Amino acid sequence: EGAVGKLIQTNQMPKARALMERLAATYPDRLYVELQRHADGDGQMMEAERVTERAFVEMAYAQDLPLVATNDAYFPKSEMYEAHDALLCIKDGAYVDQAAPRRRLTPQHYLKSPEEMAALFADLPEALENTVEIAQRCAYKAEKRAPILPRFADDEVQELRRQAKAGLEARLAVIPHAAPVAEYEARLEFELGIIEGMGFPGYFLIVADFIKWAKDNNIPVGPGRGSGAGSLVAYALTITDLDPLRYALLFERFLNPERVSMPDFDIDFCMDRREEVIRYTQDKYGHDKVGQIITFGALLSKAAVRDIGRVLQLPYGQVDKLSKLIPVEGVKPVSIEKALADEPRLREMAKSEEVVGRLLTHAQRVEGLLRNASTHAAGVVIGDRPLDELVPLYRDARSDMPATQFNMKWVEQAGLVKFDFLGLKTLTVIQNAIDLLQRRDVSIDISAIPLDDEASYKLYASARTVAVFQVESSGMMDALRRMKPTCIEDIVALVALYRPGPMENIPTYCEVKNGLKPLESIHPSIDFILEETQGIIVYQEQVMQIAQVMAGYSLGGADLLRRAMGKKIAEEMAKERPKFVKGAIANGVDEKKAGEVFDLLEKFANYGFNKSHAAAYAVVSYQTAYLKANYPVEFMAGVMNCDLHLTDKLAIYKREVDRLDIEVVPPCVNRSRARFDVQNGALVYGLGALKNVGVEAMRLIVAARGDKPFATLFDLARRVDLKRVGKRPLEMLARAGAFDQLERNRRRVFDSLDGLVTYSAAIHEARASNQVSLFGEAGEDIPEPRLAAVDDWLPTERLSHEHLAVGFYLSGHPLDDYAGPLKRKQVMTLAEVEKKAAGGAFVARIAGAVSGRQERKSARGNRFAFVQLSDPTGLYEVTVFSDTLEAGRQYLEAGQNVVLTVEATMEAETLKLLARGVQPVDSVVADAGAAGLRIHIESPDAITSVASLLARYKDGPARSRGPLWFCVTDLAKGQEYDIDTGQMFAIT
Repeated sequence: EGAVGKLIQTNQMPKARALMERLAATYPDRLYVELQRHADGDGQMMEAERVTERAFVEMAYAQDLPLVATNDAYFPKSEMYEAHDALLCIKDGAYVDQAAPRRRLTPQHYLKSPEEMAALFADLPEALENTVEIAQRCAYKAEKRAPILPRFADDEVQELRRQAKAGLEARLAVIPHAAPVAEYEARLEFELGIIEGMGFPGYFLIVADFIKWAKDNNIPVGPGRGSGAGSLVAYALTITDLDPLRYALLFERFLNPERVSMPDFDIDFCMDRREEVIRYTQDKYGHDKVGQIITFGALLSKAAVRDIGRVLQLPYGQVDKLSKLIPVEGVKPVSIEKALADEPRLREMAKSEEVVGRLLTHAQRVEGLLRNASTHAAGVVIGDRPLDELVPLYRDARSDMPATQFNMKWVEQAGLVKFDFLGLKTLTVIQNAIDLLQRRDVSIDISAIPLDDEASYKLYASARTVAVFQVESSGMMDALRRMKPTCIEDIVALVALYRPGPMENIPTYCEVKNGLKPLESIHPSIDFILEETQGIIVYQEQVMQIAQVMAGYSLGGADLLRRAMGKKIAEEMAKERPKFVKGAIANGVDEKKAGEVFDLLEKFANYGFNKSHAAAYAVVSYQTAYLKANYPVEFMAGVMNCDLHLTDKLAIYKREVDRLDIEVVPPCVNRSRARFDVQNGALVYGLGALKNVGVEAMRLIVAARGDKPFATLFDLARRVDLKRVGKRPLEMLARAGAFDQLERNRRRVFDSLDGLVTYSAAIHEARASNQVSLFGEAGEDIPEPRLAAVDDWLPTERLSHEHLAVGFYLSGHPLDDYAGPLKRKQVMTLAEVEKKAAGGAFVARIAGAVSGRQERKSARGNRFAFVQLSDPTGLYEVTVFSDTLEAGRQYLEAGQNVVLTVEATMEAETLKLLARGVQPVDSVVADAGAAGLRIHIESPDAITSVASLLARYKDGPARSRGPLWFCVTDLAKGQEYDIDTGQMFAIT
């Protein structure tokens, strides 16, 4: 396949010889002539190799060049050819049955043994000897290096001391002291001594520098993350914003003097501006000395089954079923081998169905292989010299930064130090809210808010925590209701407890906290350690403190004990148990009790949580709770701006906004900005949140509007180049009612867009060409187009178009008129189903407006469907199997309103609904009183005459009577009003 080989294959021998001579002159003593022998599907030598081998051998002998025999290996064994072929299909998006260029490979492209190669090249033994020679010449032994960092200052020790002492003095001048000043100073001196002894002053200075730059440039930085929040030096340098003495955090959990390892600060930055901080480090230290770290994506069992199933063209339903039979342990699926051993149904399918056996065989062979290369989400390395002098580099097509070809583990072995620049969306939410508050002259220093705000803890206790960091899930909300937090320590504990294993202690914590159960003492000597967590071991730091207080360990030694316990190292445990018991006895603890405490520590060390991390994230959670409790409109706008294009999330937040009784101004070209905004206490819907519009296109409209609202559609077309905005975004604006202030008839706007865009383009082209008009400004003489003469969409059609543009119903919902009858028929809302499902599976009836349906075929050939619906409280999806689908397919079309009988379960905080029955809404409410009637009137003056006409319909059978509303349009004010008559009518 090389240049010489291609010349030989095209019969250009003189050029081939000349090129070989030039190569030999360029690479004296290093040029080898390679020969390969692979059999094709017929057992014959591959054509290209057969054609070139004789010429290669002749040129090698003629020019006295060494021959080398090789085998082009793509897989370790011949029987893996088909699995490798399937892997290539996965990469190329192809099918196994398709012919493709990859078929140049054969089953012979495997890693042959020395014996097989000797037999294959028996006629050229010297070619095999040269293979070994090349291997010896290429041998390289990677050496482990000590950490390499750029030099930050001439005397880093003194510079760190200067900054740390000045920083602590500044902190103590403004914060409430959790201990005497002398204790802070002693702790600082202790930490500095360890940092200096380990040789890490430069590391602290580098981290402090880029964090200071971020804060100086108004880039939000988190208060801390991980064990680094336990360092007072970090707090003094403003790397973290948590006083470790206030929260009883341990430095030794971060940097252990008895176990030398690199410190590791994980830093959270605002999601939108994280890249700016990385760019700063590149500019400061050199673009060739700063890089990202490569990561490799492996093909896990479930993904392998799905991918192989796809390239083998098996039915989706069959592959889906096989994949779901592979259990998940923790966050990863078990191996296919283990799944076959543990799951009899999978075993049976593999035996009874040949295609399934083939799929699983191929999947096992590709399982664990590296599927793709990417870059670490947060890791950045900074060297003291160009990175290519230390490690091989890789270029990710999505970034202009170099990346190391060594992964995270091996870059550290090569001496490079990793810095984690993480993007945390919640910091962006907080900053969004602060920016909106600043616009009405409310200034907040989020790091200085009071930690005893009553409104914030009331919000936690009521579990009204949608969009509040760390406590959004239904399980967390349930825990909050039981706990009724009253202080920041409760939130710290909940962050630590709400995980598999520890969460079984949440009921005990809540009962003891609320006086329903006495605190059980493990031993009087350690009661003060466990007092804040209601007698429960919650944190890793508590394990360390108990070992220190009860058994006389140093905190460094206690950290080593905690690590050994967490990793269940039997050999270490055998050494530590007698040491712990002996130390406890020396401190007056009974031997039996000492053994019991050791066992207890061993249990809790396995899933105890890092208190430093829990405290840092509890503070961020509290900051969001504080903003929501005290500034709900700005907070919700900030939240929604972070999920501008996630319709499902926006629907949830809109439901919360309604619950908070916040006025929502619908999309409007005269009031909305590109993003969500707050005006006069109301949340103004962002134009950029509409589907298929684009924030930049909406900014064109907002910029052109300035402080002067558009007067008409033609005024809009003259001031905004609608061609640049695009017809599709304009259609979405019309569907959403964003032009209602300019023209109430949405359909007229929608049908007139072609003319308006043409008109706008002509005006802006005339201005761009500086044409002079007799009537004034360029383009002013271009006639206004005629608007379409059409009736507006019906109310149901308006809602349908609005749903298409917004992603959910904004101004109303198709089920609004059915609310009363549905309630009387015990049909639940989505919100009610979610709340009840959190307590266990149950059967319910739920109403919904159908917005979409995707049908699939199961392994047995039966059709099933995923149906998307909504009700006034949110969006949801229902799985409908074949029998129910056949019986109710005609009702499950987009735009239909239905009532579903469903099995509701909560799996991993996600509501799962399985339909068992489908009925149209009208048939369900037929005997529950009429669904209600909404009469649309274009003038308030008509109400009196319509009301007198309706008076005759007040009497009638109770079962036929229903509520009546007027929807009145006030054209003068451009407003719509809903008027409930408060009476029941029987109208036919």
